[in-house]
Amino acid sequence: MALNDYLRYEIIEEAELGYISTHERDRMLAVFDGIESGGDPRVDMASAISAQTTTGESPNSDSDFDPEVFTATVSAKGNQSDVSAYMAKPRKGSGLAAVVVIHENKGLTPHIQDVTRRLAREGFVAIAPDLLSRRGGTSQFSNPADATTALRDIPGQELVDDLMAVVSMLASDESVQPERIGVVGFCFGGGMAWRLVTQDSRIKAAVPFYGVNPNLKYVPNIKASVLAIYGELDERVNAGIDEITEAMEQGHKTFEKIIYPGAQHAFHNDTNPDRYHAEAARLAWQRTLAWLRLWLE
Repeated sequence: MALNDYLRYEIIEEAELGYISTHERDRMLAVFDGIESGGDPRVDMASAISAQTTTGESPNSDSDFDPEVFTATVSAKGNQSDVSAYMAKPRKGSGLAAVVVIHENKGLTPHIQDVTRRLAREGFVAIAPDLLSRRGGTSQFSNPADATTALRDIPGQELVDDLMAVVSMLASDESVQPERIGVVGFCFGGGMAWRLVTQDSRIKAAVPFYGVNPNLKYVPNIKASVLAIYGELDERVNAGIDEITEAMEQGHKTFEKIIYPGAQHAFHNDTNPDRYHAEAARLAWQRTLAWLRLWLE
């Protein structure tokens, strides 16, 4: 499934689940279709979209000061523009493993920043790029639906280029061991994690959460050990599980998959009570940490 199709289906699914009205769905799809047909994506989205999605602070998030973790907003030098990113790392240590954290389709939210800090508390240098940097950054979009639409307007290869720029910055960080870099992505970010590992051999371990498959012809390029995480009720994304499993096995890749019973798409996001599955999220996080530690040693 193409990333653009994924973003479009996200809108349809949110309407089916009752998160947005059918009227809002139709307005949002009209904007998407306008982009696809060459329309101007920088229309007045406030009047075109009124999605009822929120990006609240994660219940587990820290205050601005954590005695164990240093955080900062940093900038990676990209080919065409700089990439803003949120970095969190242990206050002590060198030669550490590093993890790129790729956000959902609403941009770099407080929840993703919290996930980044969680990784830092586990001893990783973690960095969450803002893939809306080319459009002024997530903070420029007051409505999360605006951010989703803006992401669709950015070519997929440019998004991968921005991720690779962040990997390059990590590899040059004095606290990071360049041979120990991994990636974790959620929803849209899970799909981007798959695409990153097909193009960047520096990634040694990957954990895409409910991410849509990359183009299967590029699977032979993957060097990373991949743990793919899914929710049992996520029928749309799960439709691609057999194909990616077969492709990874035929390519003799290091690959495991886990499907959590009773969990739906985005079950790890603890700021979304409609989709959050506490037990599946807890178990998936434990497996994520174990996978990263195993393959980034």
